[in-house]
Amino acid sequence: MPDELARRYLATWNERDPARRRALIDELWTEDAGYVDPIATADGRAAIDDVVATAQQQFPGLVYRLAGSVDSHHHVARLTWELAPPDGPPVIIGLAVLITEQARLRRVYGFLDHTPPPGARR
Repeated sequence: MPDELARRYLATWNERDPARRRALIDELWTEDAGYVDPIATADGRAAIDDVVATAQQQFPGLVYRLAGSVDSHHHVARLTWELAPPDGPPVIIGLAVLITEQARLRRVYGFLDHTPPPGARR
């Protein structure tokens, strides 16, 4: 289950079609879900959708992918992800801590481990 949850979570970040992305969010996240990372905070599915859409606009052509295995216990999973060109090295590396409730995401806490230096091209 943790691997499937991670796959679905990253698929949401990669879905470019707004209607399909929102459907994935509605299916995966609880109604009162929350997301927080060093750059964004979102309460509720609509706000989470806005955060994902903004990230896609900031990093066109890049995709989120799993970097390593998913670790989990109880209702918590953690995964390392990369944001990269489809066949290239990562531009950003991060960690996501997923809190689940009845197999859906209730909270996600994101951390950025590696980011481009200020002024670097994306």
